[in-house]
Amino acid sequence: MRVLFLILEACLLAAAAIGTGWRLLHILQLESYQLPGYKRSLLRNPLETILKPLLVGIVGLVTVLIGLPRFICLLATCAAACALFFMYRGEKSKKPFKVTERVKRLIAIHAGVSLVLELISLPLLPPLAYLLPGLESLVLVLAALAAQPVEKRIADDFIEDAMRRLDRMPDLIKIGITGSYGKTSTKFLLREILSIKYRVLATPSSFNTPMGVTRVIREQLMPTHQVFIAEMGARHVGDIRELCDLVHPQIGLITSVGPQHLDTFGTIDRIRDTKYELIEALPEGGTAVFARDGAICDELYKRCPLVDKYQSDGLFHAEDIQCGPWGTRFRLVNNESGESVDCETRLLGEYAISNLLLCCTTASVLGLTMEEIARGVHLCHPVEHRLQLLDAGGGISIIDDAFNSNPSGAKAALHVLRDFPARRIIVTPGMVELGEREAELNREFGREMASCADFVFLVGPKHCEPIAEGLREAGFSEANIFISRNLEESTRKLNSMMRAGDVILYENDLPDNYNEN
Repeated sequence: MRVLFLILEACLLAAAAIGTGWRLLHILQLESYQLPGYKRSLLRNPLETILKPLLVGIVGLVTVLIGLPRFICLLATCAAACALFFMYRGEKSKKPFKVTERVKRLIAIHAGVSLVLELISLPLLPPLAYLLPGLESLVLVLAALAAQPVEKRIADDFIEDAMRRLDRMPDLIKIGITGSYGKTSTKFLLREILSIKYRVLATPSSFNTPMGVTRVIREQLMPTHQVFIAEMGARHVGDIRELCDLVHPQIGLITSVGPQHLDTFGTIDRIRDTKYELIEALPEGGTAVFARDGAICDELYKRCPLVDKYQSDGLFHAEDIQCGPWGTRFRLVNNESGESVDCETRLLGEYAISNLLLCCTTASVLGLTMEEIARGVHLCHPVEHRLQLLDAGGGISIIDDAFNSNPSGAKAALHVLRDFPARRIIVTPGMVELGEREAELNREFGREMASCADFVFLVGPKHCEPIAEGLREAGFSEANIFISRNLEESTRKLNSMMRAGDVILYENDLPDNYNEN
C-alpha cells in the first residue's frame, strides 16, 4: 500500500510540475526550442518565469517541513500548481501557445523526467521532492535535452523525404532569399511578379527554418509548380548552409546584411559570412542578386565569383518616385536600352523600391519582359504588419510595421511617417536581438524619431529607456513622450487623444517572452 501511495504521490507531483511549467513551455516554443534563447527569456522576466513557479515549490516544501500529513501536502502543492496553470491559460498572448506534436512529445518526456526525479527524491528527501515542481525552469531544460535525440531523428526523416520530393522535379527553378531584414517582403514581391509567367510556390509567412521549409515542400509543393522560392533565416553560423543543402537553389538573393540577431551571432562578420553561405551554395552556372547598400552587400557582390551576378540597380533603376496614401508610383528604366515603363504599387516608401528592384532583376533573368514586370509590380501589396497602410476610420491612418523591427527598416518607416502632413504618432517597444549594441542602436532610433514624430508612445519602461534618452538628446519635448508597461496601457492613452487626420506608426511588436513586469 505504501509503495502504491508513493507512486501516486510521484505521479501527481510530476503532473504539478507540468502545470507549473506551462508558461515555460510556451516560452521555449517562442524561442524555437533553443535553450540559449530560453535562458535569456527567463532572466528577462524572472518574476513570471522563475519566482512564481518557485512559490508552488515553496508551498509544498513548507507543508512538509511543518509536518502536515502527506496527502495534505500533496493537495496543497497540486492546488497551487493548478492555480498557476489556469492563471497562465487565462492570459491573452500575442502568439498563442500551440500544443503541436512536438510539444506533446516534450510533455511526455518532461513527465517522465519529473517522475524519475520524484521517485528518487520522495524516499530519500521528501522536502526536495515537494520543492521540485517549483524548480520547473531547470527541470524543463533536462527534459528538452533528453528530447533532442528524438527530435533530431524525426527532423532528419522529414528532411530526407523533402529532398526526395525535390529530386523528382529536376526542372524546378529554386530560388533562395536571405538577409538580415527584408527577406520576407522580397519573397512575396518576387512571387507576385514571377506569377505573371510561372506557377510559383513561396514559403508562407516567415517559414525560414529547415523544418519550416521542409514542411512546405512536403505539404504544398506540387508537380505543376515551376518555381520554388525559399526564405532562408539564420541565427547561427551554418544555418543558411543547412537550408541550401536541403533546397539546392540555382538563384540566390541577399536583401541586406546588418546587426540583426547579434545576440546569437556575436559579430557582424559572422552575420556577413553566414548570409554569404547562400552564394557559396549556388552552382557554377547559378545567378546571384545583391542589394546595393554601399556597405556589406557591395563587398559580397565583389567577392562573388559567379559570372551571372547583379546588384539591385544593375539592370534597372527607378525614376520619378512619388509616395502617398495610394502607395508608390515610379518609372522603371532599363539601364542598357533606356526602355522604361510606368509602375504603381500599394507599397510605401523608397525602401520598398530597393526590394522591388531586386525582384525586377531576378524576373528579367528569368525571361519576363518589362511590361510583364510592370504588371507584376501592380499586383504587389504590403506584407501584413510590414509598412502596411490601414484606414482606422474617423480620418485616422495607421502604418502597421509591427512584425519585426531592425535599424534599417525602422529608419525607412520613420521616413515614411515623416512624409505625412498631419499629426504623426509612433508606438514602439524598440528593437531587440541586437546584442551588445542594442542600447546604442535604440538610442539612435530615438534621435532619428525626434524629427519624424509629434508624439511618441514607448512600450516597456526598462527596454525603452535608451530610446527616451535619444529623444531627449535630440530636444524632443518631454511632454510628448508617453511610457507605458504594455500595449494595452498605451492604447488607452492614445485613444483618449486621437483626432481626425492623425497618422500612427506601430513600429515592432515584441512577443510575450519580452514582456516586462
